[in-house]
Amino acid sequence: MATGLYRRDPVFTAAVDAVFAHMGEEGRRVREDWLTPGPPRIPVDDVRRAQPLLFAVDYALGRLVLSWGVRPAALLGHSAGELVAATLAGVVSLGDAVSMVMSRVREAVRIPEGGMLAVAASEERLSPYLTGEVVVAAVNAAQQVMLAGPAAPLAEVRERLRADGLTVVDVPASSPFHSPAMAPAAEQVEADYRRIPLREPVLPLYSGYTGTLMGAQEALDPRFWARQITDTVRFKDALEELLAIEDVLLIEAGPRQTLTAFARRHRAVRLGASAAAPLLPARPGTGEADRQSVLTAAARVWTEGHDLDMRAVSGLWTWSADRARTPAALAGVPG
Repeated sequence: MATGLYRRDPVFTAAVDAVFAHMGEEGRRVREDWLTPGPPRIPVDDVRRAQPLLFAVDYALGRLVLSWGVRPAALLGHSAGELVAATLAGVVSLGDAVSMVMSRVREAVRIPEGGMLAVAASEERLSPYLTGEVVVAAVNAAQQVMLAGPAAPLAEVRERLRADGLTVVDVPASSPFHSPAMAPAAEQVEADYRRIPLREPVLPLYSGYTGTLMGAQEALDPRFWARQITDTVRFKDALEELLAIEDVLLIEAGPRQTLTAFARRHRAVRLGASAAAPLLPARPGTGEADRQSVLTAAARVWTEGHDLDMRAVSGLWTWSADRARTPAALAGVPG
């Protein structure tokens, strides 16, 4: 998850450090589990690591692209990524957004174990398999739907799906996000969010929960943000609405290339009217692979005809935290 950019790009590094600083002591532990070779103390797929790290990496990648001089035509987040998009769009300050993430984490760990499944089928095809506990968690593309629910009922649905010949993949998640099981957590999260100042977006922001452009009514509503951990993600609908307005180059600011894969199934991208490019590699690799992937994305933006701040882009291979820190440390030593 972008470890090859940390301490190698000044903007990415500063953004990640800012997120972890807002988390306090827990931020230090999250960073150690992220960066230290070998098994982490808490697995990265655990909600206590997955949610903070997703926010930190997504936010830092977004800040990295903005530092190149890019002003997005629109922002669109998926699940936890919607809060990142909202932060970049000015709906909430970074410190408050981190508080919102950590509130979700605190309440999610109190919910009994559950999980999520990715199924290669339409929402309509899966309707007979749904129960009061197992529901559609996300509709990502025409034939890519995620289900979620408590562990035992979800396991029963998994076996029924496989017995009927459907392709099912377990999603590495320990919490039943986007299902009714998360309702008790959403209630407490909403109470926490009522203390958070919210503002209207200063950039066009598409919501994966309404499937449309986010307005003031949603952006300013603590309940809207709290219910995101129980409600279905309508990424497919939001992407369709975005691509229906204009032809765009979609840049995925997140780990792996999951959203890029969804976008490439869209008719506008398949026909070449719009395009999608990831910032990070599809699979874990070397730090050099992370940096090369970011440079490839920057080149794609540039070849589309956008002016980039090449000084900012060049920081990826001309800067390192160790080299940058030494003069400051020496300057602080009394003579």
